[in-house]
Amino acid sequence: QVQLVESGGGLVQAGDSLRLSCAASGRTFSNYAMGWFRQVPGKEREFVAAISRWGTNTYYADSVKGRFTMSRDNAKMTVYLQMNSLKPEDTAVYYCAADGKLRGFYWDRSEYDYWGQGTQVTVSS
Repeated sequence: QVQLVESGGGLVQAGDSLRLSCAASGRTFSNYAMGWFRQVPGKEREFVAAISRWGTNTYYADSVKGRFTMSRDNAKMTVYLQMNSLKPEDTAVYYCAADGKLRGFYWDRSEYDYWGQGTQVTVSS
């Protein structure tokens, strides 16, 4: 089992920055690739970013590429999502997730085994 707890969400204005954190506990953190997804009411949960086990590779949705940066600190068992130049359309509940299957389908939420409870990000115009 892996427990994930997100933090760092809040209410900001367009153009501002936020950094989300996701702290893990349980099994060996470096055994998992990690992802961030987001969801707004009435829509499916969508892929935002992912990072490989050792942080060598990162992947981003086109909508956030160049604005968001995902990183991880395996010693602290934490992943981060630095979000810059936020837009109102970034408003969502953000979830982190752990992928133990490691098949490389990082954009597919069904590949993830564990999920956090989510943190709300609201960007006002």
